[in-house]
Amino acid sequence: MRARFPDFRLGSVLATSFTGTLSERFGDAVERIPTPHRLIDWLAVNGLAVDSCTTAQLDLARELRESIHAAATAAAIQDALPAPAVHVINDRSAQGRAAAILTPEGKRQWRLSSASGVEDALGVIAADAVSIIAGERDGKLALCASPTCQAAFFDTSQSRSRRWCDMNTCGNRQKKARFHANQRKKPRSAE
Repeated sequence: MRARFPDFRLGSVLATSFTGTLSERFGDAVERIPTPHRLIDWLAVNGLAVDSCTTAQLDLARELRESIHAAATAAAIQDALPAPAVHVINDRSAQGRAAAILTPEGKRQWRLSSASGVEDALGVIAADAVSIIAGERDGKLALCASPTCQAAFFDTSQSRSRRWCDMNTCGNRQKKARFHANQRKKPRSAE
């Protein structure tokens, strides 16, 4: 029987979606890539299919994830980027071998060769992190307003005022909590 894993939280920005593979960092943390096979699944869902993954490669992926999270968090609060995180991101980006191709719809897509491995997929994720942290894309880095989450996300909303990394999880939880708090404050009618 196959173990049941938490669903992936997929977004439109590869690097910040990757950091979302560990959620609720300041609460009851949820690890969404607990096994090498689960990393293979996440990469495939994001167009970076690889055939295999070792425990050592999973460790490299988690190191990259935490480095992107640290650098994106610093960028979101306009703090100095942590040097160790920048080093890991740059190393993974330089080690990757993937080609950017143009789709018939005019979009960029990454292509891994048949011989590509996890390191090549991580190179794509690291390159995406470089582009958003460096401010090369239209949007801004922000931190989730949920005190247990505080995930870095890339806000591309028109007003750049998004508060939640994901409205279906963190935003919905906060709205429910506010609703229940308001319900407790209302006096009960006499029956």
